[in-house]
Amino acid sequence: MDQPTTDAPQPSAAPALQPQPIRFTGRGSEYFGIWIVNLLLTIITLGIYSSWAKVRRMQYFYRHTELAGSTFDFHGRPLRMFYGRLIALGMFLIYSYSIRLNSLLTVVVLVLLALVMPWLLRNSLRFRLYNTSWRGTRFHFKGTLAAAYRVFLLNGFLTMITLYIMAPFMHQRLKAYQHDNSWFGRTRCSFHATAGRFYLVYLLLLAAVIGFFVVIGMSGLFGALMSINAAQHGANRVDPRALIKLMLTVYGVAILIGVSIGPVFHALINNLIWNNTRIGEHRLQCRMSPFKLAWITISNLVLLVVTFGLFTPWASVRLAKYQLESARVLPVSDLQEFVDADPEALGAVGEEAATAFDFDISL
Repeated sequence: MDQPTTDAPQPSAAPALQPQPIRFTGRGSEYFGIWIVNLLLTIITLGIYSSWAKVRRMQYFYRHTELAGSTFDFHGRPLRMFYGRLIALGMFLIYSYSIRLNSLLTVVVLVLLALVMPWLLRNSLRFRLYNTSWRGTRFHFKGTLAAAYRVFLLNGFLTMITLYIMAPFMHQRLKAYQHDNSWFGRTRCSFHATAGRFYLVYLLLLAAVIGFFVVIGMSGLFGALMSINAAQHGANRVDPRALIKLMLTVYGVAILIGVSIGPVFHALINNLIWNNTRIGEHRLQCRMSPFKLAWITISNLVLLVVTFGLFTPWASVRLAKYQLESARVLPVSDLQEFVDADPEALGAVGEEAATAFDFDISL
């Protein structure tokens, strides 16, 4: 008997949502006014205004960073950040004084600094995330203090005693601690890059550094060979113009390689980190070109030298624009859901801890 057939349409997969690019709308000419005022007030107040200057700078860049038609915001209080800088200054002065004494006190100070550092770094992560918001919803950080000591202190110690062979592993564990414990409202973030992939990027960095020193070494070798060749042919001296031309070429290539190593590594490691970070089920994608980032960095450096530093606002905006606009969000549902989610209630004690102070360090 023939099976009955139906013309009912089969259910189709839900259409994929459009990627949401990140846009930066800041302009160098606009930021120049903020930058020059910050610089002058910081100089006049002997650095005291630097915390207020940093808040103004961060608010400018956050409020000109746009995702899905809405901008980010930064809510940090300058006085709280000033406390963090006082702590950092106090730690530096204590360390400097102990070094001058050249006694057992130096070891004691180093041990104390190592013990307090994980707590300070964890607090920095809590402060920075809690004071960042998008569409009125704040980020949070829930990493435990025990995990902070394991990541920063234990892994840091193992990295040193293995002559930095474990540096990629520590970097991977640091980012896992940072991203796996980050929340946006009630939505948890997650990190999926393995340590092996970090080792691959670090091996590329090592190859670039070796290549840099090879070029430097070859420059000296070529100079010596030219001198030997001139002596063998009975020449009284080496042609200085030929030698200068060779040195300029070789050292020019070496400088380009040296200056490019940092930006290339930065692009590769950021692509790895953000391509393996999720906010709930929403994926992040970063397509930063190492070569374009190197070009922006090198050209910014040249323009800063030529303008005696006055190009700084344009350089900062130019770099931020490229880095931010290299990333986008690949949503699996409407991003509006984040607006409807109530931010986690930290309570008075939790909020005070999250906004206690910012230990000024970049992770």
